[in-house]
Amino acid sequence: MLKLYNTLTQRKEAFRPRRGKKVNIFVCGPTVYDLAHLGHARTYIAFDIIVKYLRYKEYNVFYLQNITDIDDKIIKRANEKKITPKELAKNFEREYFRGMKDLKVNSITKYAKATSYIKEIISQVKRLIKKGYGYQIEDGIYYDIGKFKDYGKLSKRTALQAEDAVSRIDESKEKRNKGDFCLWKFSKPGEPKWKSPWGEGRPGWHIEDTAITEKYFGQQYDIHGGGKDLIFPHHEAEIAQMEGISGKKPLANYWLHTEFITVKKEKMSKSLGNFITIQDFLKEHSPRLLRFMLIKNYYRSPIDYDEKMAIQAQKGLERIDEFIDKLKNHTIKKQKSISKGIKKMILKTEGEFNESMDDDFNTPKAIASIFQLVNDGNYLLAQNKIAVIEAKYILNFLKKIDKVLNFIFFYGREESIPKEIYKLAQEREKYRKAKNWQKSDEVRMKIKELGYQIEDTKTGPKIKKL
Repeated sequence: MLKLYNTLTQRKEAFRPRRGKKVNIFVCGPTVYDLAHLGHARTYIAFDIIVKYLRYKEYNVFYLQNITDIDDKIIKRANEKKITPKELAKNFEREYFRGMKDLKVNSITKYAKATSYIKEIISQVKRLIKKGYGYQIEDGIYYDIGKFKDYGKLSKRTALQAEDAVSRIDESKEKRNKGDFCLWKFSKPGEPKWKSPWGEGRPGWHIEDTAITEKYFGQQYDIHGGGKDLIFPHHEAEIAQMEGISGKKPLANYWLHTEFITVKKEKMSKSLGNFITIQDFLKEHSPRLLRFMLIKNYYRSPIDYDEKMAIQAQKGLERIDEFIDKLKNHTIKKQKSISKGIKKMILKTEGEFNESMDDDFNTPKAIASIFQLVNDGNYLLAQNKIAVIEAKYILNFLKKIDKVLNFIFFYGREESIPKEIYKLAQEREKYRKAKNWQKSDEVRMKIKELGYQIEDTKTGPKIKKL
């Protein structure tokens, strides 16, 4: 049974969609005023895997993600660069999509840009005013959190903390309560603006999300996700808005949040200037390495990043690659059927993989089961106990689970070792077993001349490109 850790209830709960096998999930997307960093990559890769696993379990998933393309930060950065906010947002939106494509984050059903839903946003603000939650002051329309009794139920607090993501749009001194947030901001001269019943202006930060989700999912849905820094005040504000309008609880049945990536124990953030952009990381490393490095860690556990993490992850990928290449180039032992032993090994791995993923998407445990298969498979290959048909059987299984993880057969994977080299390695192994050391060394030198080296290990020879 699939279980999810729900931030709202602070416990793991059995997953039961609202409508059979249909699942609606919304994850907060980027504010496109700068390049996405590793913290963003972590969140979007984590939810990419969550959605792909749900589809692997044969759920019909609609994955919705917003793009905040109007915001104080966008306006400020555009002014600094002397371009329009629209142009700036479009440039960074393009970079965001490029980064997601590189990382194989391709499970999103619909991207929704905030500025495409002004009509829906205005509709929600109107209804909040009518219900007594919205009020007007000099610089805009605000939400009165004093009127919503459940405010703070997600985060178990009502006051800001240092780690919270905030918006300067909420900083008016005329607010009724310190925590009141802006629904509609009246525009200053030269700022982007849209017509509304209260005057020309633009949306607050929180209102776009509920307007977008109501448009596609209605007033309640299955899963809401995002980074931990969005729990307060952003997700609290979403709950207050939608539950205030509808009177229905909860807005989302399950709230999932990714932990921070830190650098020297400090949260990676643009405000601190200690962030590593996806673009910069990919100048030194492959997209595949970044994806694998992040999912080796449980999405609810913090990561303190340093370069050693990338080096360790690369070693893990090399082990996977060597095993895949051995299977692909395997020519020894012909037989027509798959043995009970190999079937049992795959069933065991699949059971452990599913059990780990069913336990709140525990990717480290799921990956551990794959590496155990690699160890067991390497041992059997070294003993000549895997037939060609069985090698293909193992490869097909790995392809099946890689539809969820997307790092084993990644398009950015290093070039496979040629079959000629594998044949030479197998020939050398025969000489070694016959204790014909002279012939064994001759073949080793031939392999070296072709640009490869052999390392003898307990599980058999390992081939590496020089």
